[in-house]
Amino acid sequence: MVRPLFLVLGFLFLSLGFVGIFVPGLPTTPFLLLSAALFFRSSKRLYERLISSRLLGRYIVVFRKNKGMTLRAKLISLLIMWSMIAVSAVKVDSIGAKVAIPGVGVVGTVVMGFCIKTVRNR
Repeated sequence: MVRPLFLVLGFLFLSLGFVGIFVPGLPTTPFLLLSAALFFRSSKRLYERLISSRLLGRYIVVFRKNKGMTLRAKLISLLIMWSMIAVSAVKVDSIGAKVAIPGVGVVGTVVMGFCIKTVRNR
């Protein structure tokens, strides 16, 4: 009974992690790590597919192994995040949203820079 629940939750968090790549303020890493843990407990085949994924696999493995991100991964994440923030801020009409969106980006940048350990690529 628990395995199907973990499987469904794994896909849910994987989807949220993927959406988080493009939506400012929605974290990517925690959702990907959570989906990997859920797949590990529900389907070894899906776990292996996720960590062998060309797009996300190395990112997950490095983070789980070293409890941090490489400088390159951080820079790519910040570049994508700020690109999406710029697009979002231009597309909204509300002045409040135009201020809030970059504000969330600043918080994300601070978290990425100071709360997530930078590790060497090994």
